[in-house]
Amino acid sequence: MKHIVVLTGAGMSADSGLKTFRDSDGLWEGHDVMEVASVEGWINNQALVLNFYNERRSQAWHAKPNEGHIALARLEKHFRVSIITQNVDSLHEKAGSTVVVHLHGELRMVRSSGPNMKSYDFEDRPIKSGDLCDEGFQLRPDIVWFGEMVPKIDEASKIVSEADIFVIIGTSLVVYPAAGLLSYVSYDAPIYLVDPGTPMIQRNHRIKHIKKKSAEGTPLLIDELIQTYL
Repeated sequence: MKHIVVLTGAGMSADSGLKTFRDSDGLWEGHDVMEVASVEGWINNQALVLNFYNERRSQAWHAKPNEGHIALARLEKHFRVSIITQNVDSLHEKAGSTVVVHLHGELRMVRSSGPNMKSYDFEDRPIKSGDLCDEGFQLRPDIVWFGEMVPKIDEASKIVSEADIFVIIGTSLVVYPAAGLLSYVSYDAPIYLVDPGTPMIQRNHRIKHIKKKSAEGTPLLIDELIQTYL
């Protein structure tokens, strides 16, 4: 059974109505990302950060998977599928995908701000000031902030290196370390891209580009993969 590895980004969630950070303006839901997505922001204004992620957690909890998410889940009927996502929602899981690696963390998860970094599933509950882990440290969003290590990048790199087919959906591939995953794709593995733009990798003639939004282009690609490789 062929192994299809899929890397998804902000465009995938945007088609479900979730606004996510884009490098183009440095804002996320009207906030400077350094205020809400950095250790410095956490130190300077913990209340702002908690409130920001509480709102995002509730929003993501009620969001629905779009046709792109559903199409990827359908792909598991025919192939071994691994999804690596830069998104922090759980829409892939809601759609039925079973192997999902979250590079940048998950909104539903919270973790200790202490050295043990123990994580907890909060579902859609808000984190409050004074909510502590088992060792007495304040709980914080389990999100990888700017300046922090991406703990799952090695796992993701290994998965990409084992791909028979590599698919990129809804990401500009300009943010590292996720952008570096493309270099781990085997030379003989076909690469597909679903995104209306992404000029950074359009010049790569090895990549077949479907210039559509995620929700529209992904089902078309999944049909093509099934017809081509089964």
